[in-house]
Amino acid sequence: MGTTQLETVPEPKYWHLKTVLSEALDSDFSVGEILPNERELAARFGVARATLRQALEQLELEGRLQRRRGVGTTVAPPRMGVDVSTSQHTWPGTADDAWVAVDSVLGAPPAAVSRMLGTPVGDELHVVRRTRMTHGQPVAAELLYVPGASVPELPAIEAPSGQVRARSVLRELQRLGLEGQDRAVELGSARADDAKQLDRLPGAPVLVVTTRYFAAGRTAAVSVATYRADTCRLTFGDSGDLEISHHDTPTAHAS
Repeated sequence: MGTTQLETVPEPKYWHLKTVLSEALDSDFSVGEILPNERELAARFGVARATLRQALEQLELEGRLQRRRGVGTTVAPPRMGVDVSTSQHTWPGTADDAWVAVDSVLGAPPAAVSRMLGTPVGDELHVVRRTRMTHGQPVAAELLYVPGASVPELPAIEAPSGQVRARSVLRELQRLGLEGQDRAVELGSARADDAKQLDRLPGAPVLVVTTRYFAAGRTAAVSVATYRADTCRLTFGDSGDLEISHHDTPTAHAS
């Protein structure tokens, strides 16, 4: 990683430094490689450590770098494409599903989810927790809310919680004829439990994808998936559909 003259550039020093560092990440470093420490980088580029930190923070926000306690600053893997397309209707847990079931418990969903499902606020239902990984790191956490009416044949003798129970809920849900689904995408802040699963600090920016699954003329299940905001980006296609893409390669559209 070479040096550069920052005194004469018209833009803020940290922004120009961010551009230089970004180019170096593409040419000189590989995914997972640890960058030199802040003192060495600041000396190399002739900037204050505060300026360097601003540039590193911006690159981390853009998903180019990851800061990990006890490791340092490493080059992040490419952003993962998040498929929010509703053109193909499939239940969670099908063969090509990228999610891994973690456990399932009985619990009351948030009031907003109860309204989407048409169930009384406070009523317990099945809450399936799943995770999604890429390059060995967690990038998303999901809570799938399934009313008992959607899985009436769920065996009562199975374990009350755990991965086995989660798979049973998903298997029974797939017995319903899926009539359609819709999705909403919004930016949010990581709650404490989400932050812990995603190896982020509470309040870190996240992308929240809420999916409603329809069967038998009603909402049969609701998924609330929380993605690390530094793992994907949003763009808009000519049709006005929402597109979430892997760096320069579009992967999916959603109305």
